[in-house]
Amino acid sequence: MKKEYIFKSERLGFRDWTKEDHAEIVDMNADLEVMEHFPKLLTENESVELIGRLQKHYKRYGFTYFATEVLETKELIGFVGLVWQNYQSDFTPAVDIGWRLKKSCWGNGYATEGASRCLDFAFTELGMDKIISTCTEKNSKSENVMKKIGMKKTGVFDHPQLTDYPELGKCICYEINKSTWQQHSEPS
Repeated sequence: MKKEYIFKSERLGFRDWTKEDHAEIVDMNADLEVMEHFPKLLTENESVELIGRLQKHYKRYGFTYFATEVLETKELIGFVGLVWQNYQSDFTPAVDIGWRLKKSCWGNGYATEGASRCLDFAFTELGMDKIISTCTEKNSKSENVMKKIGMKKTGVFDHPQLTDYPELGKCICYEINKSTWQQHSEPS
């Protein structure tokens, strides 16, 4: 089955999910290092259910955490994309940009490249005005990606979905609006 990309960056392709993606995502969500800043590893069923929710989100809104592949090799490396967040906070409901990549793909700039391209998609093709991103206070790698793509820290909050996990509950929020993104993405 040929997989169609919704859009591409220089090295990455972004697409909807397929059943062929299940095994790779199950493995990724069962990796202790990948899931370090999440409450727990995901079971096979939980990973498959996650993909199902992401497919439904894409059908409903036209965006999701996209299955992300390296164009040259067609290797599925995880996901990068956008989803609606409506948990109780001062900044939701809002569209969140997020990423999760296989450990073997870390250190190649894929999260930054993918997130930059997803911001471009959000602001130019979807007409959005503002995007947020959140992570645990200890997740410096994700926070660095937020900074690299031009996002600004707006605060620290207690994540309402992590109240049972005090070591993860303190989170940070970053945001970017369309005009700030345009200034950040202009060539210098």
